[in-house]
Amino acid sequence: MRFFTFRIRTVVFAAAMLAAVALASFGAYAADAAAVYWSAARSLPVYSVERTDSKIAISFDCAWGDEYTAQILSALDAANVRATFFTVQFWAEKYPEHLKTISEAGHEIGTHSATHSYMSRLSEGEIRAELTSSAEAISSVTGKDVTLFRPPYGDYDDLLVDTAADMGMLTVQWDVDSLDWKDLSAQEIAERILAQTKSGSIILCHNNGLHTAEALPIVLDALKARGFEFVPVGELVYRENFTIDRTGRQFSNGG
Repeated sequence: MRFFTFRIRTVVFAAAMLAAVALASFGAYAADAAAVYWSAARSLPVYSVERTDSKIAISFDCAWGDEYTAQILSALDAANVRATFFTVQFWAEKYPEHLKTISEAGHEIGTHSATHSYMSRLSEGEIRAELTSSAEAISSVTGKDVTLFRPPYGDYDDLLVDTAADMGMLTVQWDVDSLDWKDLSAQEIAERILAQTKSGSIILCHNNGLHTAEALPIVLDALKARGFEFVPVGELVYRENFTIDRTGRQFSNGG
């Protein structure tokens, strides 16, 4: 009987240890995921938009480098597509001539912060400083107000979203990730985007992705052939009288 009891205790102990290891591993993963998505946040950014038409938006984050920006602009121009560029302050200050060219080509420009930091870790004062200085850096070149904000790393919390809104900026994420920053081939980038895009989608790309410019003609032509219409993010989203569900999809409340 003692041997049987010992075996039961041993099995229970082993199971408990395995559960603890699994929980620890999941906890580390969950903590990392929470830092990016913060799924329990009350205040949510816009990931996509519920629409009755077939409008979509393609966006480009500008933070590191500028080697392919001209090629991207050429591809957009050839397809007669207007996009949204989210630029970090130090990028805007380093490449003001390209920032001006992007704006003058009819594309929309939002802020991607001043320093590309994890902004959920900042105080309200630090958030306001980041958004104010980055918006001013953009406006000083384009002469246009900045009303859209994309958090670096997709990282946010209630304070960040609420503070941006109080400053007149709508926080925007994406529901279609090209993963072009992983240096995927042009075909791989195109396949990812084409498989995920639906009405109201916001597509994430980067201005300095190795094969992004090469993939763009494939993506733009294929999506337009499916009946989608590209508009800047600012023309896709609703600015007032809207709700956002737990997935980050924005709905108009009418009116």
